[in-house]
Amino acid sequence: MNMTQEEFDALLRTDLCTFIERSFYELNPETEYLPNWHIEKIAEELEKCRRGETKRLIINVPPRSLKSHCVSVAFVASLLGHNPAEQIIATSYGQDLADKHALDCRTIMMSSWYQRAFATRLNSTRPAVNDFKTTKNGFRLSVSIGGAAIGRGAQFIIIDDPLKPDEALSDTQRKAVNDWFDHTLITRLNNKQSGCIIIIMQRLHEDDLVGHLLDRGVGNWKLLRFPAIAEEDEVHEISMPFGGVRKVVRRAGEALHPEREPLDVLQEIRLTQGEYNFAGQYQQAPAPCGGGMVKSEWFRTFSLEESNLQFQTILQSWDTANKPGELSDFSVCTTWGIIGKHLYLLHVYRKRVDYPELKRAVREQADAFQARVILIEDRASGTQLLQELVHEGVYGAQSYKPTMDKIMRLHSVSSTIENGFAHLPKQAEWLATYLHELVTFPKAKYDDQADSTSQALDWAKQRDFGHTAGIFNAFTGEPIA
Repeated sequence: MNMTQEEFDALLRTDLCTFIERSFYELNPETEYLPNWHIEKIAEELEKCRRGETKRLIINVPPRSLKSHCVSVAFVASLLGHNPAEQIIATSYGQDLADKHALDCRTIMMSSWYQRAFATRLNSTRPAVNDFKTTKNGFRLSVSIGGAAIGRGAQFIIIDDPLKPDEALSDTQRKAVNDWFDHTLITRLNNKQSGCIIIIMQRLHEDDLVGHLLDRGVGNWKLLRFPAIAEEDEVHEISMPFGGVRKVVRRAGEALHPEREPLDVLQEIRLTQGEYNFAGQYQQAPAPCGGGMVKSEWFRTFSLEESNLQFQTILQSWDTANKPGELSDFSVCTTWGIIGKHLYLLHVYRKRVDYPELKRAVREQADAFQARVILIEDRASGTQLLQELVHEGVYGAQSYKPTMDKIMRLHSVSSTIENGFAHLPKQAEWLATYLHELVTFPKAKYDDQADSTSQALDWAKQRDFGHTAGIFNAFTGEPIA
């Protein structure tokens, strides 16, 4: 469709996707631009940030998906075009990378087509690449993660790849990035209520900055996650700039951008990088290195709704936080129904609680499932908890004294799972988290569910329920004659 110069300039102002493409050719005149729906979706969400509709946005995309160009370069230029007084801090893991994004952004803003579309002009007396300013006192300040202290504030903070891939396995490096965000960067918002933070990165570790923020549950973060290969059917609705909604259906197994990286290319990358790196950087679902002591396919499944299971006993296994009042760790209770050598996982309770709430939770979980045995490891907070429960007459509370460390304990009972004696429900809201921890133990960020499970299986392994009298209903816990 032919359009006049005025119409094209208006399109640049109203359609961020068009602006992203024009900016790409300004910086890469000899390279073909390959459009894709994920860029449209990113542009839509960025516009919501510009309009103040979204205050916290996380975008996880594979490498070389134009993430930095879309956000750190084109969006910032568009942002200053619409509001030349806007104040923006842009960060990356290194100052060289941050300066490269700033230089690209400044190049766009100094181009003739940009200056036709927008009235914004750069202040000629402030030429520095890492801190350029508009004639309306708006600015784009570039800093490196953990670099020199930031003395200024901004309305927009953009975090682009805060961690190098080769530093992702370092606990020290990850903690430095997370602490820098918590204690330095977050304080730089001019207005803590209306200010906007955008994080765009490839996932590198369960406890990278995105994992850190989502795990804490602090802030109303909106997450855009684009795996290189779809893990399930996806439906994306994209609002068009001039009205209407475009629906994109992506089937499981399809590549994100097949024109640029088709499936055969992605599979080659997977083989070259290995499953661990590919899962994080390309699938945006990081898993810890190692693990593999338990395989997900070893578990059998059952349906809670359809099964008419009759259990010999109901067992609950508690893994409590390290000490009373500990808020950083989870306390976990796994509830198992036992029939002979077979154990059926009925429920997982997992929550950060203080000591009084922990004691209430033990009673509530026991009552809910009519547990006959309540295992509590006799250490730290568990010792006090066990003593008080026994003193208060809680039926079934028993001390569990481990005879080996947690890794060896799970290893000792892994054959129970591998031989098909451990059963999981086909559906449960806690199932995905539970399975992920079990199959990545001992390298996962948390091990409370694995500990609770190995404790239960170890206890059951030492007892022969094949000849135990007394059978109980699977759901009411009532004895059956």
